[in-house]
Formats: sequence, structure tokens, C-alpha cells
Amino acid sequence: MAFALAACTVLPESGPSRRSVEANATVSISSGTPVFDYALVDLNRSVLPYIVDVGPGSLYRTFGTGRGPAPAILVGIGDTVQVTLFEAQAGGLFIPTDAGSRPGNFVTLPPQLVDNRGYITVPYAGQIRALNRTTPAIQQDIVNKLKDRAIEPQAIVAISSQTSTEVSVVGEVNQPNKFPVNPNGDTVLDAISRAGGIKDQGYENYVTLQRHGLKGTVYFLNLVTDPKENIFVKPGDQIYVAFYQRSFVAFGATGASGQFKFQQEILTLNDAVGKAGGLLDNRSDPGQVFVYRLEDRRALEKMGVDVSRFPGDRSWIPTIYRVNFRDPSGFFASRKFPMRDGDVIYVDNADQVELSKFLLLITEMGVAANTAITTAGSARIWPIPY
Repeated sequence: MAFALAACTVLPESGPSRRSVEANATVSISSGTPVFDYALVDLNRSVLPYIVDVGPGSLYRTFGTGRGPAPAILVGIGDTVQVTLFEAQAGGLFIPTDAGSRPGNFVTLPPQLVDNRGYITVPYAGQIRALNRTTPAIQQDIVNKLKDRAIEPQAIVAISSQTSTEVSVVGEVNQPNKFPVNPNGDTVLDAISRAGGIKDQGYENYVTLQRHGLKGTVYFLNLVTDPKENIFVKPGDQIYVAFYQRSFVAFGATGASGQFKFQQEILTLNDAVGKAGGLLDNRSDPGQVFVYRLEDRRALEKMGVDVSRFPGDRSWIPTIYRVNFRDPSGFFASRKFPMRDGDVIYVDNADQVELSKFLLLITEMGVAANTAITTAGSARIWPIPY
């Protein structure tokens, strides 16, 4: 035993040993307590309904607008409006008595550009505020200022050119562009469609919406599958479509260890274990397959997990899910378990494997000791020169 332990200090190594690192440290802090508190949840039928892939975020939760009415399009600085004025009969302010044959008692003014202060100019009405107002509101303002001078005046205001209501769509789309929002409203998917659609597969794309300092990100597929995520865009919005391959890590008693790409729309735990080479027959404990992730606090509460032991301001709680593949129903449960980007799969070694390692170590130490004794005995038969 002493020989075997001494040999550990002279065997070749690829770097400093743990003992060397600990012994030569000037200062060390080693408490032995867990770095993070975590929850352990066994996968069963009561837990599965609350395990969903929420993705990187939510446009609906970020901006608080779903599939309600389309936002009103307001006039902004730099827009051009067309103003048409009507009078009940000729001989008024805009239609002279000798106007002759006309298709109607109206006059169309030259296009009006909304100036930097947000105003347009209408003859005899003066300056009319247009900034952040709807066209009906501008029309009523014009009529109020002309009603004491013109004959039963009426006004029609139409937006002929818009620059203040534009939305930008950039990133992994076929035709990055900047265009005005349709008066009847554009959703995020509408905007992406007007930019030529996405370049790549939808399950490898994220969509980020920036609006007035707020930013929300969602999987592209969530826009398709969840109608409330496909919110209406507003003037000034910026949409960025990014390509990103989701991945997970697997190690332990699996056929292969490392990082693996999803490369499909929905990846279940069954699929993930298969990508990692399955479970090793001679090493793994099928009853101890673990998935490490950060889980939403509200989801854990619905599962019946006592989250009171975790700080109340923590919305995401470190969670370990355990799946028992010895139970035939465990395979069906793992088919319903969606993997998330950044998940870690660990498959534990079977107890007999650890016992085998210990017995192998004892055997090797016995062989080494016998070899040392034999060598020492052989050395005694050689004559000692004087």
C-alpha cells in the first residue's frame, strides 16, 4: 500500500495535481457547501403538463399588446399630407361665383409637408397642428377655423407620403428594408414577409423587436404557433432576425460526450439521448438520467414544488429533472419532455461500476505489491562486490 501511494507522486501527469494545487495555495476558501441551491423533480404525469419551452422571451409579455385592434397611424414630422377643401356652393371663400362648370365645389391644395414643429399651413385657417394626430382630427380642426369664413366648409386630409411611420427589418431576411406601416396594421410576421421572409429554417431563428428602449426576443416558430406573440408593429419599431443554433451538453455514461446541436424544430429528451449515443450498457444507471436547467418559478409552483426556500426575487430556479428509464413509462415521458437551449444531460454510473472500479484498484495494487516483493527477493541473490 505504501509503495502504491508513493508511486502516485512520481507517475507522469498532464499538469499539477489536485493535491499540489491545494498544498501550494497562499490563500484558499473551501467551504464544501453547494454553490447553488436547486430543486430535484422526478419526471411523472403530474409534472409534464407544466414543462414547456418558453424560448428566450416573449413579445407579448414585453410590450403588453396582443391581437387587439391595429394601432392608429398618426401623422409625424416629415410626412406629406394632401388637403382638399369643399364648400356648399360657389361664391364662397375658395370657389368664386364665376368659376363656371366644375366637377364639384372643392379645391385641392398643394401637398403640405409637416415641418419640424409639427405644423402644416392652410390658407385662411393658418397653421394647423398635425404632429401625433389622426387625419380626422386634423380635418375637424381645419373646418373649425374656416366655418365663419367659408360656406359650410368641409375638409379631407390624406397622407400621401410617410416617413415617420416606417419600420425597419434587418438581419437574416431576404430583402432587408424600411417601409411605412399599413394603415390597417402590420404584425411582426407581416413585416418580415414584406422584407422577403427569413433566409433559413424557422427553428434556427430568433426575432428581436426594439421599441422605445424596450427589447423583446422570441423564437420565430413561437410567432407562428402562438397568435398572441405575433403583435402589431408600431412606427419606429426595429425588427432583427438572427440565426442561432440551439444546443445542449451531454456527459457521463453516454455513448458520446460533448455539445450537440438541436437541428430540428422540437427536440425531446428521447431525441437528445439518442444524439448523445444512448446509454452505455456496461456503465450507465438507466434509473438516474438527469437534466439540468433553470426553470420558471411559476412552473415549479404549479408542479407542487415548495419554492419558499428560494429567494422571492428569483424568477428562475436551478432545477434538476430525474428520469427513470428502467420504468417503461419513462420512455414515453421523455418523449413529452422538450429540451431547451443550454440544457445539460448527465447519466450516472451504475453502483456496480463504482464497485468494479474499486475492486480493479485493489487488484492492481496487489499486483504491484507482489511485483515489488519479487523484485526485492531477486535482488538479494546477487553477490555483493567488495
